[in-house]
Amino acid sequence: MEFSKLKQRAKTYLDDIIAMRRHLHRKPELSYQEHKTTSFIVEELEELGINVDRPLQTGCVGVLEGGIEADKVVALRADIDALPITEEGKHKEPFISENSGVAHCCGHDAHTANMLGTARLLSEIRDQIEGTVLFIFQPGEEKLPGGGRLLCETGYLQKKGVDVIYGLHSYPDLEPGQIALRKGALMARPDEFRVELIGKGGHAASPHEAIDPIVMASQFVNQIQTIVSRNVNPTEPAVVTVGKIDGGSAHNVIPAKVDMLGTVRTFGKEIADMIRDRIEATAKGVAEATGGAYTFDFDYGYPAVINTEWAAENVKDAATELLGNGNVKLLEEPIMAGEDFAFYQQEFPGAFFFLGSGREETGSTYSWHHPQYNIDEDCFITGAALMASLVFKPLS
Repeated sequence: MEFSKLKQRAKTYLDDIIAMRRHLHRKPELSYQEHKTTSFIVEELEELGINVDRPLQTGCVGVLEGGIEADKVVALRADIDALPITEEGKHKEPFISENSGVAHCCGHDAHTANMLGTARLLSEIRDQIEGTVLFIFQPGEEKLPGGGRLLCETGYLQKKGVDVIYGLHSYPDLEPGQIALRKGALMARPDEFRVELIGKGGHAASPHEAIDPIVMASQFVNQIQTIVSRNVNPTEPAVVTVGKIDGGSAHNVIPAKVDMLGTVRTFGKEIADMIRDRIEATAKGVAEATGGAYTFDFDYGYPAVINTEWAAENVKDAATELLGNGNVKLLEEPIMAGEDFAFYQQEFPGAFFFLGSGREETGSTYSWHHPQYNIDEDCFITGAALMASLVFKPLS
């Protein structure tokens, strides 16, 4: 298969892929609620003559049987859910979200449309495909426990005999026509914690008669900043961040409690466990020292995204042929964001990569989860063709 031909075909489909993306962008749905999104995907796949399975309540898997009989099974994955966020941005005005407080500000509409473009490319040359291609349209990437985990737990993909799985994410730091990837560790495991510091409410003018949980929270936040710097090997990436503090109601009232939410980012459960224990020990110490109390919850999130070496090499080789060597960026360090694509990699060889989608002229250089997040739609030429080309790469 000449990959340049796939790119030429993708160019001819660009307007259709853009139209699908904008339709999905107008009608975003939250994690595990993607019923209309799923119906749209199923309709598009069936029009291409691709059989559809429904292992979960939302999302689906398109099954394309190639014309060359073989045991080879290649899975391609896109996520379909949106974020609970109100979007902004003049560049998106023609297709702004119609669902209040819900928006595709992480690119999942683009991932879905890109995969439908890939399905169209491959459906027209199915006679040249060895074995089977699975198009996974996965729900719930943005919310624990993760749609990837739920799908793997059904056993569906195992029964299908998946040999390798590939996925991508839009990437505002690179322009369309470029990709970034890394062999080995690519993205961190995103665990979450909740701490409630319980004091004794009172009048702000009489702090000696109260136990101030705001002071407790201040001490707690400052102290956990040393967990990484003093407990983790400096060569090991790790992050502890408090993302939300909720406490108090007025300038002259000492509240009874303060709630905090935070995240821990690491590349191994052993380090995550150590950080979890240190966070709880800090909460306990602060509470006991001030005469207060605490509660602590820790939710293990997705595993780290660890790319299989040969699968990542397949992405690199295919992208180099399609885009040229100068447009394939090899990341020197992993990033600390998380992705539930990692659950698939617990079961199968696989590679995840970043698709350049940022350009100042189209307002598409904002970071993931920003209200103005957008993608430059020229990225579909690269994305659809590259995902299609991976079907023709070897299994080792």
